[in-house]
Amino acid sequence: MRRAAEDPCRRMAGLLPDPTPIRYDACMDEAPRGRVQKPERFVAHTREEMRLLPDEVRRAFGHALQFAQRGEKAPSARPLKGYHGAGVLEVVEGYDTDAYRAVYTVRFAGVVYVLHVFQKKSPSGKRTATQDLDLIRERLRCAEEDYRQESHRTRRG
Repeated sequence: MRRAAEDPCRRMAGLLPDPTPIRYDACMDEAPRGRVQKPERFVAHTREEMRLLPDEVRRAFGHALQFAQRGEKAPSARPLKGYHGAGVLEVVEGYDTDAYRAVYTVRFAGVVYVLHVFQKKSPSGKRTATQDLDLIRERLRCAEEDYRQESHRTRRG
């Protein structure tokens, strides 16, 4: 077993060691149709990154995440290229002259992991920068690890 300081989920692609790389949102409100919403889990500093976005962008991303929490796909969400199937989704929102993206996964039963939120700065047109794709891949791995540990605890406890 690796030590926490060596674990890439702990350091999150060059960030300082974080003892709690997954942020839990205790949102288990009733959905409009009487179903319980899935909780959101923010990987690494995604919640803090979300708070830095313009209000209109934050609202649009929050709206898309509410769809995901209800087990639905937001009209503005689309599968992220390179992640076969619709398990990893992105929402693109324009504001002023900038483009912002939120990437989340619904691969896991009962939870939505928010992987990355960022302002697109790639000079290569619509394509997402390699650095952002690498970070998304790393955070998805961390979400998988967290989900395995959480489901293991649930079965044992």
